[in-house]
Amino acid sequence: MVKLENPKKPENVSNKNIPLSDFVVNLDHGDPTAYEEYWRKMGDRCTVTIRGCDLMSYFSDMTNLCWFLEPELEAAIKDLHGAVGNAATEDRYIVVGTGSTQLCQAAVHALSSLAGTQPVSVVAAAPFYSTYVEETTYVRSGMYKWEGDAWGFDKKGPYIELVTSPNNPDGTIRETVVNRPDDDEAKVIHDFAYYWPHYTPITRRQDHDIMLFTFSKITGHAGSRIGWALVKDKEVAKKMVEYIIVNSIGVSKESQVRTAKILKVLKETCNSESDESENFFKYGRKMMKNRWEKLREVVKESDAFTLPKYPEAFCNYFGKSLESYPAFAWLGTKEETDLVSELRRHKVLCRAGERCGSDKKHVRVSMLSREDVFNVFLERLANMKLIKSIDL
Repeated sequence: MVKLENPKKPENVSNKNIPLSDFVVNLDHGDPTAYEEYWRKMGDRCTVTIRGCDLMSYFSDMTNLCWFLEPELEAAIKDLHGAVGNAATEDRYIVVGTGSTQLCQAAVHALSSLAGTQPVSVVAAAPFYSTYVEETTYVRSGMYKWEGDAWGFDKKGPYIELVTSPNNPDGTIRETVVNRPDDDEAKVIHDFAYYWPHYTPITRRQDHDIMLFTFSKITGHAGSRIGWALVKDKEVAKKMVEYIIVNSIGVSKESQVRTAKILKVLKETCNSESDESENFFKYGRKMMKNRWEKLREVVKESDAFTLPKYPEAFCNYFGKSLESYPAFAWLGTKEETDLVSELRRHKVLCRAGERCGSDKKHVRVSMLSREDVFNVFLERLANMKLIKSIDL
């Protein structure tokens, strides 16, 4: 029997007169408010003071290829990757962006502009991050074209494969799918937004041509809108910087300074001897483990839903074999049901599987909401009675 906490109305509900039964649980977006409590306990350790005369220039470091990258943020990024051991930073250019969304667009633009022929095909293996479709189709560029699922891609000519690992939405560890090793026109962008020890075992130090990371999914500070790319090739890095200059004339310095401060504190807590109240990755991993265990219990009891299973792997950061606890749950149903509509009927919003190149029987559920919101979701999922649909 699943023992669920008695759900209470989430504290962030703007209209306190709304009964709990009418509260809409929005787990469509990956808004990482789950980590608020940890950072609240850190008190003033992450406080940054910015005077009115500070950070007024466009320029940060004119000797750097990415001249709008604040030096203290560059140092903090290198230090954190060094402490965690999840990515190589040596002999690379660091390009800062307004979130990894802007950086992904910049990377696709850079690789396409350097290709011999255009449009360049862009693919990702299904189920894929739904925003990739919007990023590559919104401006209707003639330089590149979204070609969909990489599993069935066999078109000749230059192409870019987007590889997210752990994958968004299903949490699996991914490699390239198209695999044309002798093709000079084959390019890959690796999105490692979730390759951090609170989500997945750090099995190796990643070493690829273009690697994307985002501040929001590491620490939960999505509002700062900071991401970075580790880029091997100088010409690709130059083109990415050019794109960001045209798109936003650089990246907010206030956000960079705040990010640098928080990453520095995060690195300081990485000491393996620190307890889970101090070490952010231990804290985050315990929280994610607890949520996944609760969700799996509800799914087991219902016998109507499915969840992926993740193999254990040795984590170099924690020094032992561990499971994965992804930031999103790829929830499926055993019934012939339009699952996103069924959840909406119970006032739960999730990302439709069709948007991720999958089917109506799957949805992406954010595991990163506030605790009270997550508990309401579990309670509603446990009490759901699915209605079969005939038009799947």
